[in-house]
Amino acid sequence: MGQEISSRHFRHQDFQRFGAALAKEMVLLHSWFAEGRFSSRHAIGGLELEAWLIDAAAEPLSINEAYLQRLAMPTVVPELSRFNIELNVAPQTLAGDGLIRLDRELRATWRRCAAVAADMEASVLAVGILPTVNDHHLVFANMSAMQRYHALNEQVMRLRRGRALTLNISGHEHLQSKHHDVMLEAAATSLQVHLQVTADSAARYYNAAIIASAPMVAASTNSPYLFGKDLWDETRIPLFEQAVDLGAPARRVTFGSDYAKDGLACCFHENSEHYPVLLPLTVDEPPEHMAHLRLHNGTIWRWNRPLLGFDDDGTPHLRIEHRVIPAGPTFTDMLANIAFFYGLCTALATRPTAPETVIPFATARDNFYEAARRGLDSVVHWDDGRRWPIGQLLQKELLPMARQGMEHLGVDAASIGAHLDLIEARVAGGQNGTAWQRKFVRHHGRDMQALTLAYQERQRSDEPVHRWDV
Repeated sequence: MGQEISSRHFRHQDFQRFGAALAKEMVLLHSWFAEGRFSSRHAIGGLELEAWLIDAAAEPLSINEAYLQRLAMPTVVPELSRFNIELNVAPQTLAGDGLIRLDRELRATWRRCAAVAADMEASVLAVGILPTVNDHHLVFANMSAMQRYHALNEQVMRLRRGRALTLNISGHEHLQSKHHDVMLEAAATSLQVHLQVTADSAARYYNAAIIASAPMVAASTNSPYLFGKDLWDETRIPLFEQAVDLGAPARRVTFGSDYAKDGLACCFHENSEHYPVLLPLTVDEPPEHMAHLRLHNGTIWRWNRPLLGFDDDGTPHLRIEHRVIPAGPTFTDMLANIAFFYGLCTALATRPTAPETVIPFATARDNFYEAARRGLDSVVHWDDGRRWPIGQLLQKELLPMARQGMEHLGVDAASIGAHLDLIEARVAGGQNGTAWQRKFVRHHGRDMQALTLAYQERQRSDEPVHRWDV
C-alpha cells in the first residue's frame, strides 16, 4: 500500500540526511544478503488492485476521501487521483487452496466497496484505462489529498525544471498531450501481483518475471483507448512510462536495465546509486526497519520490482512485484491471470537451464513492448531461437509450463485446471479485454460512455471476457 509521509516540502538538508540514512541501510542490507538473514518462507502470494470510482454516466467521480471515510476498511486506500482507490488482501501461502483464499478475500472486499459506492450513487470499476477518462479529468484539483502524492508531484516537476510532461503515443492512432503535473499517471490502473521468494532463489524468480512479462501482457491486455484514441493493445504501458518521465538514464518507470545477474541485491544497489531521491523524509527508526530504503524503492516503478518486507515475526523477506497486468475485465479473469503468472514464473525460475542465460535481456525487453503494442497478434523471440506468434507460444509451450509451475507450488489440481483452461480459451478465441473493447466500437461506434457501461454490465456478471458478446 502507498506509504504516507508527513511533509510535502523539502530543503537541501533533507536530501543530505535522507541520503546518509539510506547509505547506512544499504550497508546493513548487503550484510543481510551476505549472512543469509532473509526469511526462508516462500511461495506466498499477494496482490493489489487499483480501481475507479465512476458516476451513473460512467465518468470519473472524484470522491475517494469521503468514500474511504464511509468505507472504513484499512485495506482499501487512496490512489493518486480522487477517483481511484487501491484494494489490498492478506498474503496467502499458495499451496493447496491459497488462490481460492486470495480470490475470496478480494471479492469480499470488492462487494463491500461496491455497496458503499452504491450508497453514494457511484460505482466501482476495474479496468486498465477507463474509456471515458479525458484530459480535463487529469488535473491537479483531482489529486488525492495525501501528502505523498503532492510531494511526488512537486519533486518530479522540480527535477524537470518545470518542463511539461509530454504524452506522445503512436499506435493504431496517434495521441499527444501536455501536462504540468503527474496526474497522467492516474489514468493507468493495474493488478499488481506479489510473490515472496527465498534469497537464494530471488534472482532466478526476478529474471523469470522479466521473461514472463511479454506473454503475461499479451494474454491480459485491457487498455486500448485513451482520450478516445485507439493506441496500443496495452496503452497503460507507455502512458505510465511517460507520466512520470524524468529522462535518461534514470527513468522512474522502466522495464529495467538488465537481469539480476549477481543476485537481487544489485537492484537495490542500482536504486540507491542511480536514482535521485524524490521523497527525502527522514524518520526516527532504527536502520533495521529499512524505512528510507523502502520509501526510496517505492518511487522507482520497474514493471517487475523487487521489494523488501518483513514477516509477522520481524524477519526480513524478499518479494517480486509483477506490475504488467491491467485491472479487469472480471474477477474470474483476474484470478486466471494471477494463476498464470505464478505458474509461469515458477516454471521458468526452476528450469534446470536458467532461461535468462538463453534469452538476452534486450530480447525479453523487446518482446515485452511488442506484446504491449500488439497483444495476441504479436510475434516474439523465444529460447529456441525461433520467432513465435505469441498465441501459438502460449498454447504449445507456456500454458503447459505454467501447469507444471503450479504443480511445483502445490496448488490444488482443480484450481490449476479452472484457471489455466480459462487462459487457454481466451487465447484460442483471440478475445481478451482489448479485443472485446475494439469489437464493441466496431459494432456500435466510438461512444466511450456506451462502451464503459457495457463493460461494467459484463464485469458484474463475472462471465469471463472470452465469452463476452457485443
